[in-house]
Amino acid sequence: MTEGAVGADTRTKLLEGALRTLAAQGIAKTSARSVAASAGVNQALVFYHFGSVDELLAAACRYGAEQRVARHRDRLAAVTTLAELLRCGRELHEEERAGGHVAFLAQMLAGAQTQPRLAPATAAGLDLWTAEIEKVLVRILADSPLGEFADPVGLARAVTGAFVGLEMYEGVDPTGAGGAFEALERLAELAGVLDELGPVARRAVRHRLRRTGRA
Repeated sequence: MTEGAVGADTRTKLLEGALRTLAAQGIAKTSARSVAASAGVNQALVFYHFGSVDELLAAACRYGAEQRVARHRDRLAAVTTLAELLRCGRELHEEERAGGHVAFLAQMLAGAQTQPRLAPATAAGLDLWTAEIEKVLVRILADSPLGEFADPVGLARAVTGAFVGLEMYEGVDPTGAGGAFEALERLAELAGVLDELGPVARRAVRHRLRRTGRA
């Protein structure tokens, strides 16, 4: 293996070690030593490759988000309704939670409150998810009575924020978090009913929404 390949392999080990460590131990217990131990390398390599633990965590946040979004891109591209998006989101949440990936983002959000240097990278990682969700919303709202009144960009950020926030909520009140998911799914089913309305009923819904918007 060439020197460059060895360096790239070490960087990847450190990035993956940072993802595991932060998800398992939290921001307060994540250090060069703990990450290096998880990665199976010398802790001096954290500073050699990234300069600081904060820079490593920032790089790991984007790396992890890129990996996870790429994994689920085709699945999201197959979604055709809001109800499907919510069901898919719940399934992805369970999968990502089990793998520690939602916990990593939640810890980065918590850490960014006291370590502002983490904020841009955390936002960038969340933006990768938001961009994929926005594509889905633009597509499925195009023919919906709600399409001209909904803001796909704002909705995508709300969905991303909700699913990360529910990770924190689930840790202290799993029943309440489950109820929140179910409430979102019922709202999506209501939107599905609107999509199934005939043309006359659709026009009536649009007219009513326009009047409400003007008011």
